[in-house]
Amino acid sequence: MKFYLSLCLFLSMLLAQLTHANLLNIMPETVEAQAWSIIDVQSGQIIAEHNSHVQRAPASLTKMMVAYIALKEIEAGKLRKEDVLTATPIVNSVMWDESQMYLKAGEQISVDQLLAGLIIMSANDAALTLAEKISGSVPQFLVRMNQEAQALGMKDTRFSNPSGITMTDHYSTAADLSLLAQAIVTKTPDYLIYSKMPSFSYNQRFHHATNLALKMDPTSDGLKTGYTKAAGYNLALTAERPTSNSHVDSRRLIVVVLGTPNAIKRAEVAHKLMNLAYTYTRDEEVIPKHRLIAELPVIKSTLKMFKVETQQPTIVTTSLYAQPAPIDLNTFDLATQRIQVLDTNQQITPVEPLQTTNTHINIELNQQHLTAPLTQAMNLATVSIYQNNQLLRSLQIENDVQIEEANLFQRIMTWFSNLFSFFSTNDNQAAKLHPLNQG
Repeated sequence: MKFYLSLCLFLSMLLAQLTHANLLNIMPETVEAQAWSIIDVQSGQIIAEHNSHVQRAPASLTKMMVAYIALKEIEAGKLRKEDVLTATPIVNSVMWDESQMYLKAGEQISVDQLLAGLIIMSANDAALTLAEKISGSVPQFLVRMNQEAQALGMKDTRFSNPSGITMTDHYSTAADLSLLAQAIVTKTPDYLIYSKMPSFSYNQRFHHATNLALKMDPTSDGLKTGYTKAAGYNLALTAERPTSNSHVDSRRLIVVVLGTPNAIKRAEVAHKLMNLAYTYTRDEEVIPKHRLIAELPVIKSTLKMFKVETQQPTIVTTSLYAQPAPIDLNTFDLATQRIQVLDTNQQITPVEPLQTTNTHINIELNQQHLTAPLTQAMNLATVSIYQNNQLLRSLQIENDVQIEEANLFQRIMTWFSNLFSFFSTNDNQAAKLHPLNQG
């Protein structure tokens, strides 16, 4: 792995613009789902997708947003898992054929039990009870759900009920649900405590988890299943696995499949997509933490050069699949974790993942110097990361710059200092670049 850096600025605030180019070109007709998406949580990159922006009925994947909001309330100290709530008559609105905990008005139940019932049992009465508790009414909670969706960038989503019941104005997409799942695992990871549980019982009612992928993959910690006649069988699945990369200890992926034909198939498809992505992509650290990148000249200040250092490592997901032909998912063998193809002798042979990747970075500096006084956030650079000339990520770099202006005496002393050093150095006239060498 070798990275070529012309210039690199990576500071405390990153505004990431992620490309939608598939790292893995999977033949859609070989994936038994109407829409799907695979994303890497560490980089935020899309590994592969199909019909991911087509609006579809999310069914009970809707409840991921209910749980996300509830857990955010707990994080904020506005709600506790130990809190005991009293079910209101709203639970009577749940129809007999809907998933439920069979709560009765006046019955007391803890927030912890409601979260378990919501995520594991997919209970509609749990969704309604939490909605009322958090926002005072279901209509007000729907406002909150849609506000949270917009904040996460879920541009093709509208929630019209907390349960996922089919309605014409209730829809989402594989891409949007992937964003929600990513927010859950990064901001409210307690969700996974519930979603990886194999079963849950309440009031003598025992329920096995409907996420069959939990039995297929010990590294999976669930997320959410959903089904309605209109939606088909949906599944949002996540897993975390250790890596052999010293810079990235573990790696989490998210797969969302919508509109599969049955419960077994949704688990099989998501599990196979997950394993394919783990085998033929990897995360790489392209810019390390705490590395001096550049020095920008500062005008009208006692500070001559503004030092630019990395605050966090930059992780990028790269492809390890070099074959020109698109991937037939049916050729991926779970036992060997390899794509099996026919060679020139018509013999079945595995496709080994690449050991090295041709990756380079191009960085455009947006500021050539800084003029004091400055007390503002500034867009300093655009970082573009490529693999084989394919853009993987584009980052807009911002930094909160705080530089004081020199007084008159300090300016005079600086002028004399620059005058005497004019013939020996031009350090104050141009930015110093400190390119990174990666091997």
